[in-house]
Amino acid sequence: MISLDFNFFKILVVIIFITSCSDDKSLTEDPFVVAFEELSINHLEAGSEFDIPLVYSDIAEIDGEVSISLQTFNAVYGQDFVTQPSAENGQISVAIEAGQTSQKIRFQKLNQNLDETSEIDFKITQIDYLNSQIQGNIQYQVNASPTLGGSLSPDIGGPAEAYQVYIDLSSKSQKKVQRDHWDLGFYGGNHDRVVINSSIYMAAKAIESTDIDAVTEQSVSHLKSKVAVGTFDPTNEAYVDHPDGNIEKTAIDEVKLQANENKVYLLNLGYEVGENDANSGSVSIAGEPRGWKKIRILKSGDAYLLQYADLDASTHQEITISKNESYNFNFFSFDTENFVSVEPEKDRWDINFTVFTNLIEDAGSYGYSDFVLHNRKAGAKAYKADEISSLTYNEFSLNDIDQNAFKVDQRAIGESWRDVFSGQVFQSPFYVVQDPNGNYYKLRFLSLTNQDGDRGYPKFEFKLLE
Repeated sequence: MISLDFNFFKILVVIIFITSCSDDKSLTEDPFVVAFEELSINHLEAGSEFDIPLVYSDIAEIDGEVSISLQTFNAVYGQDFVTQPSAENGQISVAIEAGQTSQKIRFQKLNQNLDETSEIDFKITQIDYLNSQIQGNIQYQVNASPTLGGSLSPDIGGPAEAYQVYIDLSSKSQKKVQRDHWDLGFYGGNHDRVVINSSIYMAAKAIESTDIDAVTEQSVSHLKSKVAVGTFDPTNEAYVDHPDGNIEKTAIDEVKLQANENKVYLLNLGYEVGENDANSGSVSIAGEPRGWKKIRILKSGDAYLLQYADLDASTHQEITISKNESYNFNFFSFDTENFVSVEPEKDRWDINFTVFTNLIEDAGSYGYSDFVLHNRKAGAKAYKADEISSLTYNEFSLNDIDQNAFKVDQRAIGESWRDVFSGQVFQSPFYVVQDPNGNYYKLRFLSLTNQDGDRGYPKFEFKLLE
């Protein structure tokens, strides 16, 4: 049987207020509440079928029923969409089954041409269950607007934090990619820049040579101890992309039009993803070293030309990498020797959960876990609201946004939301995020660990400010 504490935690996400429960709770004490788990969904991005979840404040001890009204705008039931359970005369009856803690309505779009003028509203109107009460998220919208809010638990992979997770708040969509799935990112914007994978602690240093085949293991061996993350040498800052996300401050210089101006780089490939064998409350980020490469990047018309090889190779491989303005970067992997999919389109993600190479003053580059970046390259901005406002998360509204407080530095959220020593999230911080499309959200973190105290299980909630 699911414990009382688990259900208490789950319903707090969706209910504004609920009275405290005791261990000997009975049907005649605290009210039984049914609420929508989320507030809305964008039907243009959700696909042709999706579920609308309902959650209970406790395990249902008897059978019952929830009545939900249906109101439509520029959409016709039976022609443009249907539901399961089906609706009759604008009403849907959803069964409450004994022993369950949730239920769902299945939504199916019949007309794929529904547009931004279409809206479908669901509202809980009656709960046929002993000592029930209507409260919390009693309404749910299917529309073409940004998601009103909700909660998300990005799957970053537990203590090894194996995945980078890109999140679009307006659609609540997530994309996860294993951290060591890629090596280089070729910028699709106006600058001819290439980034290295900071989530696996890569580093790069220019060599005084423009002949990649002339570089050998012996000629660069004296540099290996320096071209690395976490050496506690402030000079190693030059070998990593600047963590503020400024594309003009990459470890690899701007690719020049004149070929003889583009040097060979010694490339530290960082570490494989670690194993989930850390002690409770700890992380195991770095696995085995991935080795080294030598690379040289040139222009090929409007595209990039990448030359690469192992250090002792006397010949090299070449690949042409085109720019794609729909994405921040076109990514390349030495493992597959080909392009790989990493980020969503540049205007389809807002924040990224990742392991990250940051800088420590007077100590150089250093690896951080549980890091959250905003999408600076596409114009997203963020700031820590509680530092300049006395309002709480619940009190904060659109009118309280301070435009002068926004930071373009992609570390505006960073690691400031969690305490690694206690394994807990800080209670007061919350953040304001402006996405690449100009929407504003407030955001706060709910957890860093799972119920067993294992790291790598973050959870946060957010709400559209309008």
